[in-house]
Amino acid sequence: MLEDIIALDKKYYMNTFGERLPVCFDRGEGIKLYADNGDVYYDFLGGIAVNALGHSHPRLVNALKTQVEKLIHTSSLYYIENQARLAQKLVENSCADKAFFCNSGAEANEGAFKLAKIYFYKKGMEKYEIISLDHSFHGRTLATVAATGQPHYQAPYKPLTPGFKQIRPNSLEAVSEAVTDKTAAIMIELIQGESGVHPMDVEYAKGLRKLCDEKGILLIIDEVQTGMGRTGKLFAHQLYGIEPDIFTCAKALGGGVPIGAVCAKAEVAAAFEPGDHGTTFGGNPLATAAGLAVFEAIEEEHLVENARSMGRIFEERLNELSKKHRDKIVDVRCAGLLVGVELKPEIAKGVFDRLFKKKILASLCKGLTIRIAPPLNITADEIDLFISALDEALSEV
Repeated sequence: MLEDIIALDKKYYMNTFGERLPVCFDRGEGIKLYADNGDVYYDFLGGIAVNALGHSHPRLVNALKTQVEKLIHTSSLYYIENQARLAQKLVENSCADKAFFCNSGAEANEGAFKLAKIYFYKKGMEKYEIISLDHSFHGRTLATVAATGQPHYQAPYKPLTPGFKQIRPNSLEAVSEAVTDKTAAIMIELIQGESGVHPMDVEYAKGLRKLCDEKGILLIIDEVQTGMGRTGKLFAHQLYGIEPDIFTCAKALGGGVPIGAVCAKAEVAAAFEPGDHGTTFGGNPLATAAGLAVFEAIEEEHLVENARSMGRIFEERLNELSKKHRDKIVDVRCAGLLVGVELKPEIAKGVFDRLFKKKILASLCKGLTIRIAPPLNITADEIDLFISALDEALSEV
């Protein structure tokens, strides 16, 4: 069966993912994924920080079933109740005053760029530059690739969309030098996930907010991976004690159903007037039903609090393991349930491969760091399962 699927993929699907891990899943429950041959895997990556509720969560399943039976799509030519209610949830639980829905994190970030540019355009100001950080990741579209501070993602698509520049992280000096009278916004991930879970310093984040206020620049925070409780706060900017002018989210917002959001303060959001932006599928009844179900589960099951407490347990267990394998573990970086375990370069791929053989799913960032982003309802016993597997894998290399 798996061989047939691989053959079909090789024949018909554009090869953008290379040789994938040799498994195909046909169902899931909680943290477990079941392969088509019946093998059970444990999903500590959560679909890359997407499956916040795990797999087949009853609340999400029931919400989707109910909505599919009623209505999937109408277009935004008409009012959509779920869309309005989900926007209300985002606004009431964040510093934003308005929200706009799209289909992905990349689209959300594109929307944030457009909003920042049009905000100054309508003020009659020629400010269009966007500053972002080295090692960042903001998406796969042409503009988000230009904002992504990783040359290997940018090289094939030059000339890049103009107006973007990257600077080194955690340096207020670097950002001060990069700002010009054309700078519209500074965009950052407070915790860079794709590069291996690298948090920004708190004082740096607060310094950016102060600099933006002084220079009349918008601060955009990319919360695509860190939003919806992942870090032990609903949004990472709450963890840092700052408020952005615009923030984006996606991934966990739909619990597996594609949806993204651009959230903004009232003054900035008002720059989008009828015809300035739009979407066909964004904020449709099905996707926003998923978002509402995720919000309800997060609130009623206290999943932000669970992410915080389980994140502490994860960090404690990993620090203990780091002492045992001090010759192999370089660093442990945790923010709630977004976790990076950096390993010595010569063993990282071997450890990752052994974890997969032990039916543990994670990702390997930059060939160095095991990234973990499990469901927010993970238990201490499930954390111990991961720690035991990682301990064995480290002992085997």
